[in-house]
Amino acid sequence: MAQVEATTERIIAADAETVFDTLADYSGAREKLLPEHFSEYEVREGGDGEGTLVHWKLQATSKRVRDCLLEVTEPTDGQLVEKDRNSSMVTTWTVTPAGEGKSKAVVSTVWNGAGGIGGFFEKTFAPKGLGRIYDALLANLAAQVEK
Repeated sequence: MAQVEATTERIIAADAETVFDTLADYSGAREKLLPEHFSEYEVREGGDGEGTLVHWKLQATSKRVRDCLLEVTEPTDGQLVEKDRNSSMVTTWTVTPAGEGKSKAVVSTVWNGAGGIGGFFEKTFAPKGLGRIYDALLANLAAQVEK
């Protein structure tokens, strides 16, 4: 099994604290940011950053749906880590200042991919597909906070 990684970033015209707080608001803003690839969103514990337990289904392709149950931690300032209890998938959100009134939001997801030829295709195509999904989420985030 090879490790698969998908990383996407965006400069957002809002301060880092506002962007981070919006991402960490699982009981409010976060659900509204999700593109159509996400369904069955449910906060099961917490709802604001560290200590949140959130469920959703992610339809990455027409044939592939991941049932995710994510534990959220905040290991450092400006960072959210979502660790899936149902798989090896870990998503890290990092928000840093990027000049006056701007911030950089980076989302990186890693997981243990399949072996063999299926693993080759997963490692080749999955990061692009997930990148498109996160591009849409980051665009929604920017639209929410750039007011």
